[in-house]
Amino acid sequence: MSNSILFLTDESNEQNPALLVESVHTPDSLASASGVYISASGSAMLQVSRQKVLPSHSWLWFASESGKMTLTHESDTVTLKGRDCCMVPPEYGEISLNITEECRVFWMTLSGTLANEFMLRMGAVPHRMLRQGVLPTQMNLARNIVQATVRLHDVQESSSAQLQQLLWGMLATHCGQPVSKDAVLSHEIAKVIDAMRRNQYRDNFSLSDMAALSRMPVETFRKRFVSEVGMPPQSYQLFCKMERAKALLKQGHSVRQSGTEVGMSDPYHFSKAFKNVVGVSPSAYSKTALK
Repeated sequence: MSNSILFLTDESNEQNPALLVESVHTPDSLASASGVYISASGSAMLQVSRQKVLPSHSWLWFASESGKMTLTHESDTVTLKGRDCCMVPPEYGEISLNITEECRVFWMTLSGTLANEFMLRMGAVPHRMLRQGVLPTQMNLARNIVQATVRLHDVQESSSAQLQQLLWGMLATHCGQPVSKDAVLSHEIAKVIDAMRRNQYRDNFSLSDMAALSRMPVETFRKRFVSEVGMPPQSYQLFCKMERAKALLKQGHSVRQSGTEVGMSDPYHFSKAFKNVVGVSPSAYSKTALK
């Protein structure tokens, strides 16, 4: 058997990942004291095959940049396509992967006394694996996390400081804070994102509204937003609305209430948008989250 941290593979088997890069991370005292830190991370190119993900004592964040695969554990099944992730709670047991299209994946394990709270803020549920979309910024941060873990494996302090910064960037991006793919967002784009957050995504900004806030022509604004954030402004707005709706559903709000809170008073329209973004209906998500 190969000594992969995450995958159960046989070196004589052609079903091995074509390329596997991974490393563990021992946190310094400051990272450990923070309550949540990255304990390992990696990336892999997975060929069309069947693989297994080893059981872990830590939370697992597992994202697909491209391709298609299905993760199965007992009665739970999650299908990931490009720019989807799956969050797996600790002690969840072995997971089977059925890769139907060659996939590039990034993953990290999170440990510490606050890891559970951190992952719940990221949209996970504590009792089962769950799929959700990944923002381009988060995918870029995940790539940088793997690079930092591998490159700085023997430099504990530098590695921990950089990884903590990247990890909190993942959460900030998920919560709708203005984080760029590569650096700090420009003032004009950050101003628009802050406006979306200000009323907890109840407002419905048109492309023209956003461009007016940025004081740029519509097409210039659209191109700048895509360049800095990695996706069109209205797609980003919808993603943030659905993340807010997920949080409300987890708190016990009804589907109608959750839709109204994110500016979608028509339950049919809200449910359709939620399923398109999240992958399941809001009622099914609520049942899973509150189980």
